[in-house]
Amino acid sequence: MKKDKKAPSGLRKSVQVLPDVLRFLRPYRALTLLSVLLSAISVFLTLYLPILIGDAIDLIIDKGKVDFEGIVPLLVRAAVCILMTALVTWIVTTVNNKITFDVIRDVRKAAFSKLQRLPLSFLDKTPTGDIVSRVISDVDTFADGLLLGFTQFFTGALTILGTLFFMFTLSPLIALIVVVLTPLSLFVARFVSTRTYEMFKAQSETRGEQTVLIDEAIGSQKVVQAFSQGEALQEQFDEINERLVKCSLKATFFSSLVNPCTRFVNSVVYAAVGCFGAIAVVGGWGVFGSMSVGTLSCFLSYANQYTKPFNEISGVVTELQNSLACARRIFDFIEEEPLAPDSEDAFVIENAEGNVEIDNVCFSYDKNRKLIENLNLSVKKGQRVAIVGPTGCGKTTVINLLMRFYDVDAGAISLDGKDIRNITTPSLRGSYGMVLQETWLRSGTVRDNIKMGNPDACDEDVVAAAKAAHAHSFIKRLPEGYDTFIGEGGAELSQGQKQLLCIARVMLALPPMLILDEATSSIDTRTETKIQKAFATMMQGRTSFIVAHRLSTIREADVILVMKNGNVIEKGTHAELLCANGFYAELYNSQFARCSNL
Repeated sequence: MKKDKKAPSGLRKSVQVLPDVLRFLRPYRALTLLSVLLSAISVFLTLYLPILIGDAIDLIIDKGKVDFEGIVPLLVRAAVCILMTALVTWIVTTVNNKITFDVIRDVRKAAFSKLQRLPLSFLDKTPTGDIVSRVISDVDTFADGLLLGFTQFFTGALTILGTLFFMFTLSPLIALIVVVLTPLSLFVARFVSTRTYEMFKAQSETRGEQTVLIDEAIGSQKVVQAFSQGEALQEQFDEINERLVKCSLKATFFSSLVNPCTRFVNSVVYAAVGCFGAIAVVGGWGVFGSMSVGTLSCFLSYANQYTKPFNEISGVVTELQNSLACARRIFDFIEEEPLAPDSEDAFVIENAEGNVEIDNVCFSYDKNRKLIENLNLSVKKGQRVAIVGPTGCGKTTVINLLMRFYDVDAGAISLDGKDIRNITTPSLRGSYGMVLQETWLRSGTVRDNIKMGNPDACDEDVVAAAKAAHAHSFIKRLPEGYDTFIGEGGAELSQGQKQLLCIARVMLALPPMLILDEATSSIDTRTETKIQKAFATMMQGRTSFIVAHRLSTIREADVILVMKNGNVIEKGTHAELLCANGFYAELYNSQFARCSNL
């Protein structure tokens, strides 16, 4: 059987999203059923009102001949009907809001939960702004469409069915005319909706592109200003903004055609009912039967109510195109392949000794570009392993593999004799304490940021860790000391101060193993010397991996791995490598030659 290569239409694509929407609606089946039942009651009361009004009109026979005794009870019932309709409508609206915002809460929760379980390979390739746009803007748009669907779609469908029943009861032939003419509205709505889905999708994607640019501009504003790139960035923003305007105008223009077109069809239907109904009232053309003025009034009301939902539903359809286009983006994110879960028999490692074996490991981010090939390394408990080499040689990649941020393509990495793929991820990563060149601080107090290393630590331990990291002195100078609130990323602190807090965090955790990736790159030389001594004390008995460009910081390492193009080309102590007079000696001498020339 040949596979149909034709791209699915906008309508088919929007329908494909519905199973995902229904999956999130499933926990609220009871509320959804209640909404439908209350909508049915509201529709019944709304359709019962024209009957009361029609009966009242028939009791107004002529001037001075009005049956007030018959009209008053009808008006009382009509007033009760109106009040009950208002009350039920209010309850329906409340229930629909409850369903909508609970579903949106669940969607955002699922998206954020998936974010925690996505592989770094996905996050490295996907712009942060695009993810933010999906979780915030796209979900908000989806919420608007979902609420419209609940408030108008169900009620509109029930109104159509109810009015059809009553119209065929009053005059089958005139009702048939209404039924024949009205579907023109649906044809118009379908014609437009099949074309607007792609337009709204393009609008959503362009909005995400704009969010990415804004996010990058905010995060790198100092670099932008330092290199006078403000004008170029503004031009880039203007280009995206202009495309967003064009996408939005195009989508809105075509979707707005639905309403006037359906209103025109509805007006034609109303006029036809009025014309043929009037003929029936005066007794002409017996084919339409006879009809009283009150019945004609009732029929006209039904005809108006019958066509109105078509207008509303057609409007909802265009909004739903936008909503479902955004829903597709958020559901695509939620359905991204997560990290492989730990197997049921995965080993929980506690108090790791720190014996690490890297056996014939191969890995590359891009399968078409080789990076690490046949890497072998044996690290014993308590050893300090330094990894050096030129930029891009694979130093940080080795750290990523040790932490299992990425899985090896071939070979294996073992910790204490167990393949790390058979160790639970939380316990594996909890065995390492990491200090990276890139600092990460969250919104909160200085104390909260340090205690991330050990949430159960007391204040005395926090202060001791800060003193060991030589951060205590600058913390005490902050307005509120350890209780000083720092914003996202610690913008109020210098890069060196932020790195000292990250070091204090690890000092507090005291994990079995350490990873120091350019851990003192932003710290002045005097403070660095003190911290190196603190690190040396902390490393005693702990397996440590040190990535450094400044070779003076790794002289005391037990083993130095010299990497180039993803391979370990030299291995030994500092003295041994200098005596070998190889690539390490060349790197070391070039650094000190630069220092002596300064």
